[in-house]
Amino acid sequence: MSSIAYENGFFWKTLWKHPSNAALKALRKNQNVLMPGDIVHIPDLTIRQEPGATEATHKFVLNGVPEIFRMKLLDGNHKPRANLDYVIIIEGVSRTGKTDANGGIKESIPPNAKAGKLIVAAPLDKNAKPIPGRPKKQIFNLQLGSLNPISEVSGIKARLTNLGFYRGPIDENLDDDTKRAIRGFQRRKGLPVTGVADDATKNMLQKIHGH
Repeated sequence: MSSIAYENGFFWKTLWKHPSNAALKALRKNQNVLMPGDIVHIPDLTIRQEPGATEATHKFVLNGVPEIFRMKLLDGNHKPRANLDYVIIIEGVSRTGKTDANGGIKESIPPNAKAGKLIVAAPLDKNAKPIPGRPKKQIFNLQLGSLNPISEVSGIKARLTNLGFYRGPIDENLDDDTKRAIRGFQRRKGLPVTGVADDATKNMLQKIHGH
C-alpha cells in the first residue's frame, strides 16, 4: 500500500483507512501484504494550503517517506546471525551496516522500491572458520512488495522459502514438496505434523516470519 500511495501522492494510511477501501482492509488486514488483482480505490487529491511568512525558510515533511525495510538473518539452526557486516543495495543506492543482536537489519528505503540486493558473509563452520569450497559471501536478491497474503498457497510457499523449509516455484500449486515443507515447519515448531496449513500453522508461520 505504501508504494501505491506514494506514486499517487498520498500517505498510505489515508488510502488504507478510506471508506472505499474498507472491504480490502477487512480482507487483507495488513497494508503491506496485498494480492495481485486486489483493487485499491484512489480518491481525488485535495489541495492543502499552509500559511508562511515570506523571506523565511519553511520545512515540510512528507508522511511515509522513507519507508522502513526490516529483515532478520538466521543460521541453519534458526539462531540469529548477530553482528554480521552487510552491504544492502536498493535502487542503486548502497549502504553498509551490521546486524543487531537478533540478526536484524533496519534500513530506510523509497516507498516504491521494487528490488534490491543484500550481501553478507557466508556461514562459518562450528569452529567459526570458512567452510572449504563455499563462497566467502552470500548474495540475496530482494523482491520488495512481492509477498502474497498467507491465505494463498503462494504466500505460504514464499514464507517457507524465506525460512529455509522450501525450495521450488512460488505458485498456487499445493504439491508434495509444499506439504513436505509444511510438515518440516510443523515439526520444528512443535505443531501437529499433518502437512496441512491449518490456522495454527499459518499463525505460527506469520509469527516467525513477520507479516
